[in-house]
Amino acid sequence: MSLGSGIPRRLDRALARRGGFVECLRAPAVVFGAAVHVRAWLYHRRLLSSLMLDTPVISVGNLSVGGTGKTPMTVWLARQANSRGLRAGILSRGYKRAAGEMNDEGQLLAGLLPDVPHIQNADRIAGGQELERQGVDWILLDDGFQHRRLARQLDVVLVDATRPWGLPDPPSGGQPVCALLPRGLLREQPAALARADLLVLTRCDAVDAERLDALREELGRWAPGAGQALACHRPVGLRALEGGQWVARELSFLEGLEVDLVSAIGNPQAFERSAKDLGARITHSRSFPDHHTYTRSDLQGLGQRPMLVTAKDAVKLADSDLPIHVLDVEFSLLEGESLVQALLDALPVPARLAERDALHAGLHG
Repeated sequence: MSLGSGIPRRLDRALARRGGFVECLRAPAVVFGAAVHVRAWLYHRRLLSSLMLDTPVISVGNLSVGGTGKTPMTVWLARQANSRGLRAGILSRGYKRAAGEMNDEGQLLAGLLPDVPHIQNADRIAGGQELERQGVDWILLDDGFQHRRLARQLDVVLVDATRPWGLPDPPSGGQPVCALLPRGLLREQPAALARADLLVLTRCDAVDAERLDALREELGRWAPGAGQALACHRPVGLRALEGGQWVARELSFLEGLEVDLVSAIGNPQAFERSAKDLGARITHSRSFPDHHTYTRSDLQGLGQRPMLVTAKDAVKLADSDLPIHVLDVEFSLLEGESLVQALLDALPVPARLAERDALHAGLHG
């Protein structure tokens, strides 16, 4: 674990506020928005082209910078492929990974899906071609909504129902800020959702019915042709690091337990809410920017109580001597599963299987 000083401040907390110096960021946001608009226009007019691979590509993405639950849904899709007798491969950029290594999400996926090949390459076309050479039947393009050089057969966009435009509710109340980078956390305007085939609203169990209905109606205006499904991320297990080994604990172990909460994810409030719902008593909480590399000073003063972390953080903290406890969560559809299954069933037959079927038909024709 590297040395460092100071605890990074989360940018989303500053951007969630209205008024003051932060509003000066609206000027560069206009410039950013103009560049995004021009790029989208070039793709729409086919002046910029997309490459179609022989293998079906399913993009899992979102509009904002930060966590909406893409990794748990990628795991769910990979298992859906397996249930169909298909072999999925995962393709991602590998943000903040060291040369020759996987980043935190890659290490997490390797543990959850040990038999699923995963290529991390900033050149997603080259990465997709490598997965094709490995003989996969589906390519799961992680965080691919804005990466339009690689064509996809299914565009899935995740929207966090608790912070649909990337930022939490303002501390002073009112509607959350909906703005492009750098004023907000949006990489595209909500109108870009019209490109989506399917909108999956995540963490739906964390908002009331009125707010959820209003969000669904708004999303329907932005993307009238896209289907909608509702999902949650439910805790499914607890692990404790003891003597360098992971030991399973019942979720009820957290009931009334005083813990320190540590996370470096896109939506730390959702993690905190899950811990509280399980009865944990949060004594101290530290949240860092997504994909943060922990330093010794980040964890200074911790260790007096169990330290509750996410599975993504656990891969970076497993070599520490702190009392690490990991809350494992799983993606689960609450509504719209039949729609999602129909969209998956409608994907083109993978090239490998089409060749096999053609050969089989020739032998028995």
